[in-house]
Amino acid sequence: MRLTFELAQATHTEIIEADLQHCIVAGWAGRDLAAIEHHIEELAELGVPRPSAVPLYYRIAANQMIQDTDIQVVGTGSSGETEVFVFNHQGRLLVSLASDHTDRILEAHSVALSKQICAKPVARDAWLFSDVAEYWDELIIRAYIQEDGKEVLYQDGPLSTLKNPLELIEGYFQSTTMPEGFGMTCGTVGAIGGIRPATQFTMELYDPRRERSIRHTYVTETLPEVA
Repeated sequence: MRLTFELAQATHTEIIEADLQHCIVAGWAGRDLAAIEHHIEELAELGVPRPSAVPLYYRIAANQMIQDTDIQVVGTGSSGETEVFVFNHQGRLLVSLASDHTDRILEAHSVALSKQICAKPVARDAWLFSDVAEYWDELIIRAYIQEDGKEVLYQDGPLSTLKNPLELIEGYFQSTTMPEGFGMTCGTVGAIGGIRPATQFTMELYDPRRERSIRHTYVTETLPEVA
């Protein structure tokens, strides 16, 4: 998939055209085993079986990575998860944001299938990893959902609770250099008030030192579930 990003730099903005042919979702990517266990228990309430290993790398069809502001889902049982999204472009590791939108009903049967069946919205802005690597743990990911006509904080946590992308990259590729053509999501934080669907999902990666954010909002259109 060809994705377009605006890469913010100190003196200018660069337009990046990235040809990403492989999508990897790094699941169970927390540093704190207690936090991982919390997320496992959170999903267990929905009938999701425990993972075979942590972290666990799910391969997703590349055509599921989209930058649209709307997606279509079957039924009302899916929800988003805000995650850092990394990819290598011309020798530079870039950082953006994606939602690991997942069908929670299917997840109880197969986590891999539940992730594959849903589009993965990706933001249109990016930063150089090298610009934020020194203070990576200070970055914050958040998500907001529309609930009863109001915007509600749904996720909020520092990246210090998740494994560093370089560690996740090394875990999958056996190298800290990510090959070009791959995109990887890097784990999420818990849902405030529990995992639940929403018709609108806004995700944010916040840089407190530079007071800047990458944000992306998308809405879900529910298709009828027929038998």
